[in-house]
Amino acid sequence: MANVSLKNVVKKYDSKTIINNISLEIKDKEFLVLVGSSGCGKSTILRMIAGLEDITAGEIYIDDKCVNNVHPKDRDIAFVFQSYALYPHMTVYENIAFPLKMRKFKKDEIDKKVKEAAEILNLTEYLGRKPKQLSGGQRQRVALGRAIVRNPKVFLMDEPLSNLDAKLRVQMRSEIKKLHEKLQTTFIYVTHDQTEALTMGDRIVVLDKGVIQQADKPEEIYYNPANTFVGGFLGSPSMNFIKVELDNGNIKFNDYEIALSDNQKEILHERKECIVGIRPEKMDVLNSNYEFKAPVDISEMLGSEKIVYFNINGSKCAAKVDTQKQFGKDITLNFNTNDFLFFDSESCLRI
Repeated sequence: MANVSLKNVVKKYDSKTIINNISLEIKDKEFLVLVGSSGCGKSTILRMIAGLEDITAGEIYIDDKCVNNVHPKDRDIAFVFQSYALYPHMTVYENIAFPLKMRKFKKDEIDKKVKEAAEILNLTEYLGRKPKQLSGGQRQRVALGRAIVRNPKVFLMDEPLSNLDAKLRVQMRSEIKKLHEKLQTTFIYVTHDQTEALTMGDRIVVLDKGVIQQADKPEEIYYNPANTFVGGFLGSPSMNFIKVELDNGNIKFNDYEIALSDNQKEILHERKECIVGIRPEKMDVLNSNYEFKAPVDISEMLGSEKIVYFNINGSKCAAKVDTQKQFGKDITLNFNTNDFLFFDSESCLRI
C-alpha cells in the first residue's frame, strides 16, 4: 500500500492562510484521524491529498512520489464523502461497479470485485436496490464499497458518519475499523467528533486554525495534551482548567491551599501562577489526598454516572461522579494532586 507525506504544506485563499506550513508523515497501513473544530483546515488537507484542492506551497508525496502535479484520478486514492455521493438512478451493484466501468475493467472481473466488496460490507442482499430504498448506514456502506473495489493505495474519508444517528454512528465506527484491519490499507479520516477520533485512530492529529497542535496516539493525546486547546477539545466533558497562584510551590485557589510534591514543585520552577488541568473523571476518586466543597450549578444524569458542573476560582468546571453520590446545593469532591497537569498561563503550553 502507501505512506503519505506532507512537507511544509501551505494553503491560502487570497490573503487568508487556511493551512499554515504543515508537515506530517502518515505511515503505510496507518489509520490516521484528523480532528478539530469547523474551519480548522482538516477537510482542506484531505482534499489537497486527493488533488481536489491545489496547494499554495510545499509538497505532497504518496508512496514516496510527489503528486503536486498529478491528476486526482492518477493518485490511486479513494475518497468517501460525507454526502455518500451515490447515483440515485443506479442500483447498489451499479453504484459499486461504476468506478471499475470507467476504468474499462472486464465484466467478469467487475462482477467478482463487486460481490467481494458486498460480502465484506454485508450488502449482498441489497445489490438490486436503489439508494432511496436503503437506510443511511446502508448507503454509507455502498459508498465504502465503491471505494473498496478500486483497491486504492489510500482511503480518504471526510466525516462519513456525520449524517447518521447516534446509534448507527457507533455501529459504523466499528465496521470501518474492522474494514481497515481487513484491507490493511492506509486510512486518513476526517472528523470533528472527538469520540470517533479517540476510538478509531491509531494516531490522532489535532488541528486548530490550520496548525497541528499535537499528533500522537489517542491515549497520549488524552492524558498528556500538549496545550490547553488539545486538553479542552478532546474529552466529554472537556478537561477542567483552573488558573491558580503559586506560593513556594503550593497552589492557592478560593480558600484552599494545596501542597504539591517535590517533583511538581521542580516542574513549576518558582512560577507565580499557572493553569492547572484535571480531567472530570479525576475530580472524585478513591485514592484522593485532598477534598473540597463547591456550590453546584447544575447536574446531569448519564446512566451510570452524573456530570456535576460548578465553579472554581472563576473557572467553570465539571466532575464525573457515581450516581449514588448524594449532594445538595454543595458537593464535596475528592481528588489526587498526582492527576494535575500544569500549563503556562500565557502560552497555554504544557509545562
